[in-house]
Amino acid sequence: MRYIKPQYYDTFKCTADKCPDTCCAGWQIMIDEDSLKRYESVTGEFGERLKHSIDWSEGSFLQKCGRCAMLNDRNLCDLVIACGEESLCETCNRYPRHIEEFEGLREYSLSISCPVAAEIVLGCEEPLSLMEEEDESEDPLWEEFEDFDFLLFTKLEDAREVIFKLIQQNETASLEKFMQEILKFAGEMQACVDEDRVFDVDAVIQAFAKLHEDAALGETAATCDEEKRFYRLKDSFSILYSLERMQPEWTEVLDETWDTLYADGFEQYQKLRTRFLQQYGEGGNMQREWHVFQRNLLMFFLYTYFCGAVYDDWIYSKVALSVFSVIFVQEFVMCRYILADNIIDKHEWVQLAYRYAREVEHSDDNLNLLEEWLQNENG
Repeated sequence: MRYIKPQYYDTFKCTADKCPDTCCAGWQIMIDEDSLKRYESVTGEFGERLKHSIDWSEGSFLQKCGRCAMLNDRNLCDLVIACGEESLCETCNRYPRHIEEFEGLREYSLSISCPVAAEIVLGCEEPLSLMEEEDESEDPLWEEFEDFDFLLFTKLEDAREVIFKLIQQNETASLEKFMQEILKFAGEMQACVDEDRVFDVDAVIQAFAKLHEDAALGETAATCDEEKRFYRLKDSFSILYSLERMQPEWTEVLDETWDTLYADGFEQYQKLRTRFLQQYGEGGNMQREWHVFQRNLLMFFLYTYFCGAVYDDWIYSKVALSVFSVIFVQEFVMCRYILADNIIDKHEWVQLAYRYAREVEHSDDNLNLLEEWLQNENG
């Protein structure tokens, strides 16, 4: 078995009641079968409360006003207080740690929907470094990988490695220009898969790598038409409104972003964007910090989702989801920057990123709807 994890994976520690938010509110917490059996056997007064705090037909904890029935008013878990940490179900014990299972490989990551994990992932000064270990053990899930497309998976790993290398080789280049390039790259890979030309993916990867071999990152990308960019973003914003709301406060973020950035048309938007880029763009005081934040966000999404295309062949949508997320987190930050009269710190960038991730990552319906829409955008 191979095991891969980011260099910061083991640094995460839950801050419990000191957390600026809680992971026990806003979404359904599913309970694994083994934990359900344990909870059924808990006796006494707390055992009765626990049994009445579970939706046994759904296999999940009930909620009270959007909060887990086990969460007390100090944002601590009464199940842990009564029965110890070992009593936690698999979902609660693992979060925000995430595992992607592939044939003979487990990839570990932290979810940025957790504010503490988001600070670790997005605040990391060093580019993402993947630590790999290997042992002689057999994959316990080998029977589930009977139809695993190992050939496609190796192509996906190779492509992701090239993308990461190009991102890391330049600390100041425009990521927005580069993201245009990786969308085109993903589209070419998608065409190979759709047309049953998987062996041609190697040539696509080599051509993409060579394109940037002797040039600074993003130099080869086409210049973006700013007006077209505005209307594309304005049209795309509607998909965010169509998603299920995981947190009611998210509606306020969407409304203020629409009213501030898009409602008054292109010329007003461009004035605000110019003002933002004076600090965050090339030559601005916040250029380097902003580049690091965006780089980390892009690499997080690519690392978490890209190789998962081995299961559905949706290569383009995985890259498009990563690009879409980086761009709209930027839009949310820009809006907050304008409303705060140019005063916003890095913690607010992270807050907006983890709130966005909560809306997208913690609803399969939202994630699937967004991916399907992005895949269809590729034609």
